[in-house]
Amino acid sequence: MRRFERTALYGSLLVALPGVALAVALTVAGEGDSTLRWILCVAAIVVTVLLARWLYRRLVFPLYVLGGLLEALREGDYSLRGARDGALGGLVCDFNALAQRLQRERVEFEESSHLLSKTLSSLNSAVFTFDENMRLRLANPAGRRLLGMQDDSPFGQSAAELGLAVWMQGPVTHVLTHAFPARTGRFEVLHSPLRSGGHGGHLLVINDVGRVLREEERQAWQRLLMVLGHEVNNSLAPIRSMAGTMSNMVAREPLPAGWREDFFSGLEVIGHRAESLSRFLSSYSKLARLPAPQKQAVELSALAEKLSRLEQRLSIQVETAGALRMRADPDQLEQALINLLNNAVDAALATGGGVRLRWRREGELARIEIEDDGPGLASVENLFVPFFTTKPGGSGIGLALARLIAEAHDGGVTLNARADAQGALACLWLPLEATEERAD
Repeated sequence: MRRFERTALYGSLLVALPGVALAVALTVAGEGDSTLRWILCVAAIVVTVLLARWLYRRLVFPLYVLGGLLEALREGDYSLRGARDGALGGLVCDFNALAQRLQRERVEFEESSHLLSKTLSSLNSAVFTFDENMRLRLANPAGRRLLGMQDDSPFGQSAAELGLAVWMQGPVTHVLTHAFPARTGRFEVLHSPLRSGGHGGHLLVINDVGRVLREEERQAWQRLLMVLGHEVNNSLAPIRSMAGTMSNMVAREPLPAGWREDFFSGLEVIGHRAESLSRFLSSYSKLARLPAPQKQAVELSALAEKLSRLEQRLSIQVETAGALRMRADPDQLEQALINLLNNAVDAALATGGGVRLRWRREGELARIEIEDDGPGLASVENLFVPFFTTKPGGSGIGLALARLIAEAHDGGVTLNARADAQGALACLWLPLEATEERAD
């Protein structure tokens, strides 16, 4: 701007210079030749006009450039640039920088919009947006399929006309059963207010939880049938083989020597496999019929002493950290800790190490740890999968049952390799809820 101001000032002085020079010349010449005086006047006028035209171009042309740039910005054309020379070169440079920034922001906005559009298109959740008058403004493909939209005709209709108004009057998140034009089932509804361009609006998201639950149920049944089929086949295959062998044996005439011993040995194998299958089914029933916890006051120090006396194979080292009273189902909690202790003792007996039991309070949680000096864990990926076991003759439900019990108390269980030494560390935590902590 200072350059423009200097151009205007010096240009005005320059335009006035011929007139000033003419006045001085006439004053000095006095009453001279009139023809000369007319020539000087005409020359001054011509020079003044030429200088005025030059000044006009120097001052007005940059303004036209700025006007063109502003018009381009107003029309959304950010590719136009102005020359940086001239009286307003600095201001034109600023306009060029502004146009470049707006162009970059528009590209980023278009890329973000494209990404948002692709994301909404790939979602299985139905997404709807409404303006401040509760009229539909956006619906992703899943939303249009849910409403049975064949085209964009429902856009602009009210939420009441689409049957969605009642969904935005309840809690922010709720689950209900509803029949849509394209699907009937259980749906999770989430809604929240929006703000765009100074105007209000509403966002509505609908998730088909029934489909998710059905898929989870299908996978659970598949896993269960795989486990049951594997265990049942493992028991029935030797029973079938042995029954065929015994049938062939008694069908011979005469009976082979020592047939009685072979016959009773076969019966023993059949009985053993039948008993193994019965134990497996009993273990599964134990997992499936876990009752809801009946919570009452439990003193962890007394429970730990009781558990240490129950284990006869190895002396459990109880590391007392003060008494901690909490509310839990004492039978279920005891069973969960017994399962974790059995695993720890089995591991410690393999290496001749020890087992330590300790507990402490962490915020609003009671944390119980069982540490062993066993060989450690090669992998923790499938430890809590029901019926998965790495021990010969193991049932594979100890850790799974411990986790079920902890989760029924809103807690959890982990089993990991120790970081400080060889062995494993099992942690069971439960929320304290209404508990009382007292020091010894």
